[in-house]
Amino acid sequence: MPRQASASRSASAAAGLKAAETKHTSFIQIAIKNPKLSSAIVVLLADAVLVSLIIAYVPYTKIDWDAYMSQVSGFLGGERDYSKLKGDTGPLVYPAGFLFIYSAIQYVTGGEVYPAQILFGILYIVNLGMVLFIYLKTDVLPWWGLCLLSLSKRSHSIFVLRLFNDCFATTLFHAALVSFLYQKWHLGLIIFSGAVSVKMNVLLFAPPLLLLLLKAMDVFGVISAGAGAAVVQILLGLPFLLSHPVAYFSRAFNLGRVFVHFWSVNFKFVPEPVFVSKGFALSLLAAHLLLLGIFAHYKWCRHEGGLFSFLHSKLAQMKLKFCISSSFPLRGLEEHNINTRVLKTEHIATTMFVGNFVGVVCARSLHYQFYSWYFYSLPYLLWRTPFPTWFRLILFVAVELCWNIFPSNVYSSTLLLGAHLVILGGLWMAPPEYPYADNKNGKPANSKKTR
Repeated sequence: MPRQASASRSASAAAGLKAAETKHTSFIQIAIKNPKLSSAIVVLLADAVLVSLIIAYVPYTKIDWDAYMSQVSGFLGGERDYSKLKGDTGPLVYPAGFLFIYSAIQYVTGGEVYPAQILFGILYIVNLGMVLFIYLKTDVLPWWGLCLLSLSKRSHSIFVLRLFNDCFATTLFHAALVSFLYQKWHLGLIIFSGAVSVKMNVLLFAPPLLLLLLKAMDVFGVISAGAGAAVVQILLGLPFLLSHPVAYFSRAFNLGRVFVHFWSVNFKFVPEPVFVSKGFALSLLAAHLLLLGIFAHYKWCRHEGGLFSFLHSKLAQMKLKFCISSSFPLRGLEEHNINTRVLKTEHIATTMFVGNFVGVVCARSLHYQFYSWYFYSLPYLLWRTPFPTWFRLILFVAVELCWNIFPSNVYSSTLLLGAHLVILGGLWMAPPEYPYADNKNGKPANSKKTR
């Protein structure tokens, strides 16, 4: 009996080993047959080596790290008044998620830069891995175009030589976008809210995200998803909301901040008195809202008859569902998922990336770390334009060049705005894509429950 048991265990172990080898061989064969997957793996591994070399040999330049650590030390010391949390660069202006993340970093690293760089190097690779996954999922770039994602000097600097909080906000957003691509809207919105709690620039994605939510779910589903996002903000901000709520809201969600003209990468050609004026800010805000409305009406909702027709249909659907639920509660539960649609991954990514890019183009001030807000979507956006490949590459190099000129000047900021406007024009010229994933019978795939 012992020999039989031993033989059985040996056979099971051999079978398991053989299965693992088969799976490993199968993955290698898939990678060889799929040039995009192979390219993504090579890019990820090569960039991991590059990041290691940067951390080891390129000198670190302190900009905001000491300020972050001072603000975190005040929080860990028991201070709950946001107006009293300050650092070398001024008062704390980020929501509470920032404090929790950097408190954890301080605990792990002891506030030392080098171990923090290692953590940010890992974060960089995790972020790049998710971005590559998004590109593979949407299948927009050619296989060789994936290398563009690792060719930015500035993006490497932002992550491993500056340790900005933009890195965490960007990574969390990409995690949310992965969830959206899988139609996990509730989960994605919770992660998205976490990204907003690190830095508010993520709200630039909010208008196109709201439109996608309305397309993918009924109004009640959108409300429940929004409630989940709100709970995240409340829980993270609770220590400050219970003690000094006014100070927290006024500091962490201050939409009226005026940035210093010298540090801006864009609009450097605008005289400083005009740059800091309220009129200039309102003009850019009006342009932002107008462009969002135009893209939403003529591009993102083209197949629904335009923005207003789409919103009217959602309102009528909500009224009908409310009447059904009131008159026939059980039937209302059965009808809960009527008219929900499965969105194409390309439509989700394009709408999100373009909506954010519109906000970047209309931003009054872009600091160097803000490049992380849209760099990882730049190749995607370029390949959604009808431009020839050589012109796309010229635009990519032009944008990267502008972000690596320090300090920025009239010429670099003018070139940057020009490149942005050309890309935006190309996105406008691109034909609108059909947004929904239909089944083989040609009927909308609306029977699945999207959460």
